[in-house]
Amino acid sequence: METAFAHVRSMCPLVHNITNYVTVNDCANMVLACGASPIMSDDIGEVEEITAICNALNLNIGTLNERTVRSMFAAGKKASELGHPVVLDPVGAGASGLRTETALGLLREVRVSVLRGNISEIKTLASGSGTTKGVDADVADQVTEGNLDSAVDFLKDFAARTGVIVAVTGAIDIVTDGAGAYCIRNGHPAMGTVTGTGCQLSAMLAAFLAANPGNFLKAAAAAVSLMGLAGEKARARMTPLDGNSSYRNYIIDAVCTMTPAALQEGAKYEMR
Repeated sequence: METAFAHVRSMCPLVHNITNYVTVNDCANMVLACGASPIMSDDIGEVEEITAICNALNLNIGTLNERTVRSMFAAGKKASELGHPVVLDPVGAGASGLRTETALGLLREVRVSVLRGNISEIKTLASGSGTTKGVDADVADQVTEGNLDSAVDFLKDFAARTGVIVAVTGAIDIVTDGAGAYCIRNGHPAMGTVTGTGCQLSAMLAAFLAANPGNFLKAAAAAVSLMGLAGEKARARMTPLDGNSSYRNYIIDAVCTMTPAALQEGAKYEMR
């Protein structure tokens, strides 16, 4: 974990983000906080050029429209052609046919490196259809200590079938490439009160992949652990006068001030 984070800080990779307009500013700030540089570009007239000069691509389907769907496919195919890592965040897959089919199409046509979502979104893509309450995992799908073994087996199977690293975030985070799985227990329940922590993580994941081309699995696990640990540290500095807006800023601050050694010390995970 320490080495993966140190590589981001030393390399300062350039990350192209086609993300949703609800969280675009927070995603840019999170990329900067971890030590990388963001470019936010979603116009079909330039996305291939922008992707070509970047080190990684982050695709987030949170606020889809016809224009951005075209741009995501164009940028994704260009990144695949160039061998750049691609992160796909299937926000709300299962909530509408457009979201589900767009995410499935990107998985088919783009060489996705990491698929990051909640368990409901990932189950939808694994089955090819489904329903979800939206950006939050359905209560019935939440990963707990009681169903952790079965969740790990399910996600390992999906990752092995698709050849994509799957990162599921929730009360317990799971990151797997189909062979091994990190089960990560960093984070705080209050992170669910802030819009966009998942989107920010996906943008940061792209930076970690770009800086660690030899080990995407470890890089993805390090990014997930960093986000969770930042949530813990941010919550610890909250006062009675602080609300979710302050918490969002504190999370970004915690990533910005985190050291690789502090991540190594604070990361709570096991391999399965």
